[in-house]
Amino acid sequence: MATALLPLAEGFEEIEAITVIDVLRRGGVSVTSAALSQRLVKGAHGIAIEADTLLETALQKDFDLIVLPGGLPGAHHLRDDSRVQNLLQRAAQQGRYTAAICAAPLALASAGLLNNKRATGYPGSIDKLKVPGMTLQNDDVVQDGKVITSRGPATAMSFALYLLQLLKGEDVARQVGAGMLVEG
Repeated sequence: MATALLPLAEGFEEIEAITVIDVLRRGGVSVTSAALSQRLVKGAHGIAIEADTLLETALQKDFDLIVLPGGLPGAHHLRDDSRVQNLLQRAAQQGRYTAAICAAPLALASAGLLNNKRATGYPGSIDKLKVPGMTLQNDDVVQDGKVITSRGPATAMSFALYLLQLLKGEDVARQVGAGMLVEG
């Protein structure tokens, strides 16, 4: 079974986190949400959700995909957490997928995963970073190798379905999307 880990930091973007978790689970992916410190995590807009586990526990397993939701200050917490940085670097070294949406590509950049990559993010979040060889794009979802980035809350559904397609195939992603009335 395909697996995904979604670290949750205080100030995460609720739409992005919940959309990714929901879509991947609908498609049969085993998704683990992992809180950085306490299982009840408050989002950027005051919506609290209870994570499945703590990050320390989740770090004992390998996942096919690591997905970072954006939101502020959540993206900054992900960028500044050494455990998240080590997790991202280890996943990349093992040839696993890493993904981030909105401001969370900041954490990918900090881990060196956007070097010489095409990427996107929320306008103003990674634009001024001095990332060696990074080419900024305005597409809703950008994949370069095993790194996938997306722009923000409005692109969360496209991002989630794209990730589902990577893990479970085009047919599953199309079926899940059709069941939610996503056109195309």
